Amino acid sequence: MKKFIHEDFLLKTDYAKMLYHDYAKNQPIIDYHCHLPANELAEDKSFENITKLWIEGDHYKWRAMRALGIAEQFITGKATDEEKFQKWAETVPYTLRNPLYHWTHLELSRYFGIDELLTSENAGKIYEQCNLELNKPSFSSRSLVSRMNVKVVCTTDDPLDELSHHIKLSESDYPVQVLPTFRPDGLIDIEKVDFTDYLSALSKMTGISITNFESLGEAIQKRVDYFHENGCRLSDHGLPHAYGFTYTEKEVNQILSKRLGEKSISPQEIRQYKSAILHLLGQLYAEKNWVMQLHLGPIRDTNKAILTKIGINAGVDSIGDYAHAEHLASFLNGLNNSGSLPKTILYNSNPSDNEVFATMAGNFTGEAIKSKVQFGAAWWFLDQKDGIKDQLDVTSNMGLLSCSVGMLTDSRSFLSFPRHEYYRRVLCNMFGNDIKAGLLPNDMKWIGKIVEDITYNNAKEFFQFPSFVENLALKK
Repeated sequence: MKKFIHEDFLLKTDYAKMLYHDYAKNQPIIDYHCHLPANELAEDKSFENITKLWIEGDHYKWRAMRALGIAEQFITGKATDEEKFQKWAETVPYTLRNPLYHWTHLELSRYFGIDELLTSENAGKIYEQCNLELNKPSFSSRSLVSRMNVKVVCTTDDPLDELSHHIKLSESDYPVQVLPTFRPDGLIDIEKVDFTDYLSALSKMTGISITNFESLGEAIQKRVDYFHENGCRLSDHGLPHAYGFTYTEKEVNQILSKRLGEKSISPQEIRQYKSAILHLLGQLYAEKNWVMQLHLGPIRDTNKAILTKIGINAGVDSIGDYAHAEHLASFLNGLNNSGSLPKTILYNSNPSDNEVFATMAGNFTGEAIKSKVQFGAAWWFLDQKDGIKDQLDVTSNMGLLSCSVGMLTDSRSFLSFPRHEYYRRVLCNMFGNDIKAGLLPNDMKWIGKIVEDITYNNAKEFFQFPSFVENLALKK
């Protein structure tokens, strides 16, 4: 009987098989956005058992288990790790047509060589088999990344982070470049209770007394400089929507002064401040030739009971239905008018916004940069087979898919890198179907080159990571 995860998984035509095996499969991985903990890479952490590695912290799995009616004690509660794995194994057969079904079996196959379908009946055996493998050096955190042919990993880091773990990794002989990403939520969320405490910490770290917007900008500049010196080439913003509201310098200083004085500010003032700080950040990114990532649209932490019990990232977020076009256009246009629009990737959580984001990206191309503003890969609830295909189709119809920087994991799991394989198989299957249907010429060499560009070369060129720039300089 043919294995479920076989060499031609998802590949329906001979053209697709050739494109995947000859052009996509062996391309290195640039994972330019993830949430892997840098400290666990710096320590080269080993994992006690498969539950610690695979289920703990994975809110995708948690949502599926809750949907099946699994008690919370077996998800995030006090049940033993073996009991939690057993409950996940019981859940897997019910995830048919959910991407978790594919991801689960891809990960078991690629990391552990297990090609059985996970069920409640074989859960104990697979639990023990995985745990035996985890005792080997090849299953430490660093090894799990490097064995997937990963060249670059970009973590997600607060501006106040000392980046000691990244520095340790850069000074080691680890062949994977692990770089920080600037994630300034604490600078943007002026309405949060701890905002003034955050600015106090920033002031202490930088030695700059933050009394107005100008001094705040100076402090942020110091942290951007520090991140850049330590390899950072991207920022990331997780926002409900873009902020392109009008403001004056005087208004922003008054808003910040009120907030520093612990006075209340209005919703309009919150929007004005966020518009101003995001514009400032965009300017700083452009100066450094960074890429700005905008992840827009989710509603987070909707289940307050679970939020109170477990905390954030508990699997109680969903797609939002915000209106994006007007203020996203205003935000990008403001930076563009000032000559300081950085390279940008736009990600939407709502599939109904696909065309909006794709066409918005096309408004700001130019400056001799391939697709300077990009419609980013299918994200979060959309990074499944249909969502990936939809994003590829819309990018093709509204722009140039050939210029795309491809996929990312956006994951906290060291076992998530087969998502790049999943994306590549969907991509090659799409091209293969078009060749078979006569919609594309049977020019495997050229289409193979486009596949190589989308899966690796475009990202390498777009992000200009230090190792690639240094290698290019050495060749010259």
